[in-house]
Amino acid sequence: MTRAALAIHGGAGTILRSQMTPDLEREYRNGLEASLIAGWNVLDRGGSSIDAVEAAVTSLEDFPLFNAGRGAVFTHDGRQEMDACIMDGSKLRAGSVAAVEHVKNPIKLARLVMQKTQHVLLAGDGAIEFARQQGVPFENDEYFFTEHRWLQLQHARAEGVVELDHTPEELELLEESEIEATPADQHFVFPNDKPLGTVGAVASDINGHLAAATSTGGMTNKKFGRVGDTPLVGLGTYADEICAVSGTGHGEFFMLGVTAYDVSARMKYKGLDLIDAARETIEHLTSIRGEGGVIAVDSHGNVALPFNSQGMYRGYIKDGRPVTEIYR
Repeated sequence: MTRAALAIHGGAGTILRSQMTPDLEREYRNGLEASLIAGWNVLDRGGSSIDAVEAAVTSLEDFPLFNAGRGAVFTHDGRQEMDACIMDGSKLRAGSVAAVEHVKNPIKLARLVMQKTQHVLLAGDGAIEFARQQGVPFENDEYFFTEHRWLQLQHARAEGVVELDHTPEELELLEESEIEATPADQHFVFPNDKPLGTVGAVASDINGHLAAATSTGGMTNKKFGRVGDTPLVGLGTYADEICAVSGTGHGEFFMLGVTAYDVSARMKYKGLDLIDAARETIEHLTSIRGEGGVIAVDSHGNVALPFNSQGMYRGYIKDGRPVTEIYR
């Protein structure tokens, strides 16, 4: 009998227990748990895996600790350009968007691309025009502004670099901020930690149908219309009848390694189970000097969450019991 299961991630990188305050860890875990519950509520009532991953990622996009939706990083020009992808493995259909601005929940727009168009990927102005036609909610600049992201951009500009969220300099920048986090206004600043990137979810429903979803704000100070692995099917996001995968880490290496599809390929062509296939995929990512991790689920409800960085914000839920993890 197939078992419903859901796994999520909120970024991978240098995450050390020694740099984490109890209050901050509680905030991270609360955000992860809220996402798990949002997705599980769909699965528990017999809903589809595609609805579950959309619900889980929407929750993460609305939570400003992570680099997606409300917490997206700034581009060189001081804007947010967001990418997202969603894939229905049972139908082998996908929708994605790249370089969209002011869209509150890019993952919802990605699903509309899958459902309402004959395309897989819409980018830039075309994706934004499609969003307006579909009545997707937009938000202004103030909604997306977070102090620690702004300081991160100023540092990247001064150094002339493009940064992932998990650079060593991030800690120093967060310590400079004087804004305090309060649940009422949701303006989070993290003086002892480095908030990290891409968010994602994978799920198997009671019918064994699989789905994956991933959303990100990309890289701080990015220029020239950079698009990473997240909206590209098979690279940062993939689902078929065998497994569903979402990745997080240095996107360029996920692109070179075709990382999300690699898990499925190892199961199909080598006959590996989910755990071994996901582990081998991360070993290959390491061999090409990539950093990050994946979350994966198969049609039996098995879950894998391997990574090669010092930590990964992650969680899973089966039988209604959420589990969240951060450190190695």
